[in-house]
Amino acid sequence: MKRAIVLLVASGLASLTASAQDLRADIRTRIDLGVNEVLAATGAPSASIAIVRDGGIVYAHAYGKAQIERGKAAAPEMRYSIGSISKQFTSTAVLLLAEQGKLSLDDPVSKYVSGTTRGGEITIRQILSMTSGYQDYWPQDYVMPGMLQPTTPSQIVAGWANKPLDFEPGTKWQYSNTNYVIAGMIVEKVAGKPLVDFLTERIFRPLKMLSVTNIDEAPLGGEDPSRYLRYATGPPRPAPKEGKGWLSAAGELAMTARDLATWDISMIDQTVLKPASYHAMQTDTLLKSGIPTGYGLGVSVGVNGGRRMISHGGEVSGFTASNQVFPDDRAAIVVLVNMDATGAAGQIAGRISSALFAGAADRETEEATAQAKKIFDELQHGLIDRALFSSNANAYFSAQALEDFASSLGPLGVPDSFTANPKFLRGGMVGRTFRIRAGGKNLSLTTFTLPDGKLEQFQIAGQ
Repeated sequence: MKRAIVLLVASGLASLTASAQDLRADIRTRIDLGVNEVLAATGAPSASIAIVRDGGIVYAHAYGKAQIERGKAAAPEMRYSIGSISKQFTSTAVLLLAEQGKLSLDDPVSKYVSGTTRGGEITIRQILSMTSGYQDYWPQDYVMPGMLQPTTPSQIVAGWANKPLDFEPGTKWQYSNTNYVIAGMIVEKVAGKPLVDFLTERIFRPLKMLSVTNIDEAPLGGEDPSRYLRYATGPPRPAPKEGKGWLSAAGELAMTARDLATWDISMIDQTVLKPASYHAMQTDTLLKSGIPTGYGLGVSVGVNGGRRMISHGGEVSGFTASNQVFPDDRAAIVVLVNMDATGAAGQIAGRISSALFAGAADRETEEATAQAKKIFDELQHGLIDRALFSSNANAYFSAQALEDFASSLGPLGVPDSFTANPKFLRGGMVGRTFRIRAGGKNLSLTTFTLPDGKLEQFQIAGQ
């Protein structure tokens, strides 16, 4: 149930595509190739993915074998355990109750759950942000013998949350499943019903996430993927099922990749919680020292490739998962795998991210480079298409400027290379620099583009 990152093994595949025409064929091919390469490299039996772009699901696909013994291919409609990705649902339940005024994030834990060390000092916010100091009851990537027997949240709290803290509350960050067992108990006491029932009423049913099931109560069915593990680099072996009660609010949910992507869309559109609650969930928690933790309330918060990313991994016996949401880009990536203790899901998510965002970035860069080349060629001949430029830039390109551009650049001929660097933002504009090699000389070009698409600057200098 840790914040796992995962990847997978390849064989046959099955697919279900929604609005696949919105995802270019070359991007789909690149994604399929990447998933299968990771599956082959990691030995994971199967993966199910779902991709959100522009606020909608554009691709849902499954790869490999869901059940090796039966030769059953994975399919997008199959449910996989999502492990600790469940924590963001538990956190959302707490935030919903806070919106109703039924609790406060700054309430002490002891107000709702007794028998916890220093429960009168440690707050709900600290357990959700992993800064409480309560020791993790399941840091291992395998199932210990005692976990094959049933337990209860109260027994977990008695075993791990009433011992001395691992650190002073708020002074360190440490991932701990124990925190979310406590959070689940708080939700159930305040809401007066089981956590999954509360989530079903407030989230799953309204969002039509109909595949969601609680694997803490019963394992997945025969039509879903089997769970696997590997010893070193040996073949996949059946993984044991944890005893009832061990997953609890820390990792008890299973669903299809498509349903998890539906949840991601609700996060992007902010349809379940109020904006202030989403802000609380997705804000980096600071320690008392002021050091950022990279974690909000049930989610990791950070930047990936210059994009704000809200994410989490998941792992339970026989399953690993990765969920990445890019709210500002209205995009998300879901990867579910039926093997534990592997980085396959995270590696696959990385491949998908590269393909998904590089496609748009590549097109934008290609268009900007083509325009810059055309303008460069025209300036070599003393010409300019003034419709492309702002009034300031047109003033810059005086008769003298055009004459100097033509006389200095014209003799260089057609450039041998014209390379774009990554774009940047400045003064409300998109900036770009280009490296140009022409006539044996190295040149640099700097452009600034206004929001209306007109060029505010097009300056060339020798290097």
